Amino acid sequence: MGIFKNWLRKRTLARHAIPPSAWLAAVNGLPLLAGLDAQALERLRALASLFLREKSLEPVQGLALTEAMRIHLAAQASLPILNLGIDWYGGWKSIVLYPGEFATRQEWTDEYGLVHSRREIRIGEAWQRGPVVLSWADVAASGGCEGYNAVIHELAHKLDYSSGSVNGCPALHDGMRVRNWRAAFEPAYEDLRKRVDRGEDTALDPYGTVAPEEFFAVMSEHFFETPSLLKREYPAVYEQLRLFYRQDPAERLG
Repeated sequence: MGIFKNWLRKRTLARHAIPPSAWLAAVNGLPLLAGLDAQALERLRALASLFLREKSLEPVQGLALTEAMRIHLAAQASLPILNLGIDWYGGWKSIVLYPGEFATRQEWTDEYGLVHSRREIRIGEAWQRGPVVLSWADVAASGGCEGYNAVIHELAHKLDYSSGSVNGCPALHDGMRVRNWRAAFEPAYEDLRKRVDRGEDTALDPYGTVAPEEFFAVMSEHFFETPSLLKREYPAVYEQLRLFYRQDPAERLG
């Protein structure tokens, strides 16, 4: 099956690769990709091409999705897996795109067995086997190296599920250790929570204090968008993310 899948992907790239001119326009519009050499950009183009063939982008509520928009999203989505491979995004098929923020209804059961629900306004969601849901306005606002990236945030949740549950620790590579991951992430998470509770204006997004899985997603945003900031604030977290993503954005972005 692996050989056949590889053959299909090679054929896909031969027939449906993103045209170089369209790719160049996307790359030039994304500070997030600055510093990638020609070889890395070509690998990213291949991944983005496969991403667009293997995932269905589904606009709703009248959003008109152009080819340039599709490439813009795919380039950002493919960056975290640049040195991991497209199979890390296996097990799900679609990205639902709203023009802006969207409403969801959340349900939960309390300790007495009573079911509660509430309406929440969101810019993104991700489920283990379901789709990724994104606000296009927030996709367009991502990639500027300002510490915010809705695409990377939600796809970090998808990577988190690779361990079997969303808990802030994805399936780690050979040579990485869960104890080292926890030794880096848990103190940093608690530190950020305490600083936010004290009312500090933190350099890192306080949304990371909501839960360990949100901390991982937010730190992944900062890892790619503002790597030097993350490296300064929580160097051990940066190192674990460097090992996991097999990239060193601080080296190329400065």
